[in-house]
Amino acid sequence: VQLQASGGGLVQAGGSLRLSCAASGRTFSAYVMGWFRQVPRNEREFVAAIQWSGGNTYYADSVKGRFTISRDSAKNTVYLQMDSLKPEDTAVYYCAARPYTGGSWVIESSYYYWGQGTQVTVSS
Repeated sequence: VQLQASGGGLVQAGGSLRLSCAASGRTFSAYVMGWFRQVPRNEREFVAAIQWSGGNTYYADSVKGRFTISRDSAKNTVYLQMDSLKPEDTAVYYCAARPYTGGSWVIESSYYYWGQGTQVTVSS
């Protein structure tokens, strides 16, 4: 299984970026796809998740209303549209996948597969 994250970059506060996570190596229809982020010396933080087959979504309070997670089944790709970016959104963003079973989608350790991360920097 491979998760390839891309789309990070440098943007001014108030701007937008769209991250992509290309998934390969298996069928993800029974999976939840998530985005996490991490700044140096901090733990990885949950950002958003989407159920691949049903499209149900869940967001961290800190990004609700500004970020949108979506997926394109034909392209096997998950997106994170980030609008109204703030300097505190600066982090390395990771995509991840976990089976759609019971349990909270925000728990980092419940995710089986991880991408390599993409840097997002928001300048003030």
